[in-house]
Amino acid sequence: MDDPRAELSFRLLACDLDGTLVGDDMTLSPRVRQALARAQARGVQVTLATGRSFPDTLPFARALNISLPLICYQGGLIKHAVNGELFYRATMPRALVLEVIALARVHDWHLVLYLDEALYVEDLRRPSHFYDGFLGGSINLVDDLATVVQNHPQEPDKFVFVAEEQAADRIQAMLTAHFRQMVVVRSHSLFVEGNPLGVNKGTALEWLAGYLNISHAQVMAIGDQGNDVAMIEWAGLGVAMGGADQVVQAVADWVAPPLSQDGAAVAVERFLIASGL
Repeated sequence: MDDPRAELSFRLLACDLDGTLVGDDMTLSPRVRQALARAQARGVQVTLATGRSFPDTLPFARALNISLPLICYQGGLIKHAVNGELFYRATMPRALVLEVIALARVHDWHLVLYLDEALYVEDLRRPSHFYDGFLGGSINLVDDLATVVQNHPQEPDKFVFVAEEQAADRIQAMLTAHFRQMVVVRSHSLFVEGNPLGVNKGTALEWLAGYLNISHAQVMAIGDQGNDVAMIEWAGLGVAMGGADQVVQAVADWVAPPLSQDGAAVAVERFLIASGL
């Protein structure tokens, strides 16, 4: 495919984290760091759009010298990387989350609850480094998630079911069929997420572009999973990582090489650096 939208001048880049900028080792490669730094030096503003919490996203933002609002919780939280100003937060109704908890118990699904930038579980089914690396934040082991939801002053931000890929497929299908009051997305082959109704990375990126007075045609977005579809569709140039889900590749304007080949850096070099903007 020829370079799509090559004539445009891109002013904002939104990057997913897991599977796009970092792999299982949670490290940013030198090529990715350099490409994003060169784009910023040319005047492109860069942000992160992730399912992670703000505290867990912030170290990556600082490593990349990002000074914009960050899109966290799949768009459910927008918070400034430098001064911590909160621009937007969406939460899930307690009654809905309690219904999800009951369903998880019936099927013995492993549920991780995100509440006020902390994580809660009733049991640990993976090594501690799995939770630290993939889910981030402090893990709180509790006897009863329902009690936490009922007694906490804040409503939950989101939840994640952790399961092997085929089991996760079944969980996703069941949640999608059963619940109409939430957004169900796949953020990883092992993760099925429930987010507040109306929340996605696309609407969050649209808000950020408006905040920065940047048109959607001047926005580039890179991602790899179903939770990235909305922002890839909305952006003026949507890029899917090589090896991304077929649904993601289908909506993308261009497919980059895979993470193992620094695909995000290749896309930045091609559209933001070699093009001269």
